[in-house]
Amino acid sequence: MSWIHRVRNAISSIAKRETPDNLWHKCKACNQMVFCKEWEENLYVCPKCDHHDRIGPDRRIPMLFDHGTAEILPSPKAPEDPLKFKDTKKYVDRIKAARSATGEYDALVNARGFICKRRAVVGIQDFAFMGGSMGVGVGQALVAGVEAAIADACPYIIFTAAGGARMQEGILSLMQMPKATVAIARLHRAGLPYIVVLTDPTTGGVTASYAMLGDVQISEPNALIGFAGQRVIENTIREKLPEGFQRAEYLLDHGMIDMVTPRKELRQVLGRLIDYLTPERAAA
Repeated sequence: MSWIHRVRNAISSIAKRETPDNLWHKCKACNQMVFCKEWEENLYVCPKCDHHDRIGPDRRIPMLFDHGTAEILPSPKAPEDPLKFKDTKKYVDRIKAARSATGEYDALVNARGFICKRRAVVGIQDFAFMGGSMGVGVGQALVAGVEAAIADACPYIIFTAAGGARMQEGILSLMQMPKATVAIARLHRAGLPYIVVLTDPTTGGVTASYAMLGDVQISEPNALIGFAGQRVIENTIREKLPEGFQRAEYLLDHGMIDMVTPRKELRQVLGRLIDYLTPERAAA
């Protein structure tokens, strides 16, 4: 081996040993390279263009709840493969892969705790778990979260992130839409608020049900929110849709949501809303 190859191998070995794999993060919106530490300290928001990256419960819960108060609620068990579905892969294998990748039982995780010293139960959908799709497991988890909120006499807050109903469960996934609606009605009968935080993306059957039933509708900046895709709508109505259609700011301007709130301000905003909506119950 020539000395050139020996030097090259030595440099390569040192680089692999001393350079972490996760030193940089490339923003999906502006393509700028950002130090991972800076990106994480900015709550997974690009400091260059303010793009809010998608995050799951493992990252969302620590930044939302008061330190040390969060308790993950057990996920209700659901049928693994009610229709024995198979496409290019068995549905049970897809579920196993999603659970292995995320460490979650299904696409919706509930937690209870305190937000700005106010009690709350929070449901968080994870888009990394099969696109956050709504199946029987998600429907049962939402009902369990609402029941926990009723038991604690506090609001139920849900962070939505979904591609819609889970096709592998067919009509059973669509049945979760009325189930969620009934659960939210029970929450209201108990005199408790239901707050929705829409995150990128929230689409399909989730938008057509519990994502649009909030007493207060909040969204993270530039989140994609809609039912059908933009291309499907354009092909149906034979018209070009306006710039920013289905983005949070456009929906705010047209009265579909109540506010667009940056991630840094979200905890304080939710704390104030709990104060306003349940002043006599929410105090620790």
